[in-house]
Amino acid sequence: MGRIVGAFGASHSPGITGWPERADAQKAKVVNTAFGQVRDRVAELRPDAMIIVSVEHFTNFHLGNLPAFAIATGDSYLGPTTPEMADFLNVPQHHYPGNATLGRHIYEFALNSEFDPALVEGGLEFDENFCVPLKHVDPESKIPLVPIIVNGVNPPWPTPKRCYDFGQTLARAVEAQDYVDRVVVFGTGGLSHWVGMPESGNINEEFDQDFLARLDEGDRTRLVDYSVEEIDIAGNGAHEIRTWLVAAGAANTGFDILAYEAVPEWLTGTAVAAARI
Repeated sequence: MGRIVGAFGASHSPGITGWPERADAQKAKVVNTAFGQVRDRVAELRPDAMIIVSVEHFTNFHLGNLPAFAIATGDSYLGPTTPEMADFLNVPQHHYPGNATLGRHIYEFALNSEFDPALVEGGLEFDENFCVPLKHVDPESKIPLVPIIVNGVNPPWPTPKRCYDFGQTLARAVEAQDYVDRVVVFGTGGLSHWVGMPESGNINEEFDQDFLARLDEGDRTRLVDYSVEEIDIAGNGAHEIRTWLVAAGAANTGFDILAYEAVPEWLTGTAVAAARI
């Protein structure tokens, strides 16, 4: 029987790796130190696989085909998508290892648990959604991945409750298999930011701090108690907190907030957190 031995959340602004020098030096140091703590914790946990949950930036899907949830089952994943994207993110283009067997099991388990995710059997490509946090957390790309996409970019979105419950389903799926023993879950996205909007560069610190306080508490009721309008006030990009809610559901406990900085140069309220597992 497998088990989730760690769960984490982090922002994935392309500026974190692509133009770190533009941010206030102290703020950048806080964020990078927190990422380093996560990297060390993951190394100590010795995971056999990582379920990494992020959003779609229209790299693989589009408005005519945008699933609420999608589970990838590839043996490897190309990222960043192009040499130009690699230069933009300052992440060398390469193939990340996948755990196809675990991915297939999670997909089938989700179906049997009354979820209906899309299946991506091959060809899923990474942009900043996965490449930015993975550069910090697994710089040598050694951990086999099960990438999961949650729609956090365009309405209608899965509800916060649905995302948290999906995370709980992931935890049960891990426990219901014996392909791997130790699994880490990582949710990436957010926090407050506006994508392609006149408000781009604004940050809603009040929203961010409130969300992180709820994450710290680990109270499911408060974590899922968001309306669309309450998230909208923190920007269209704030809907990416759904990936954190998946990680929170999988962990089923509170999180230590390792860093939070409002970084307008990175266009994002930037946070890093670790579950108290």
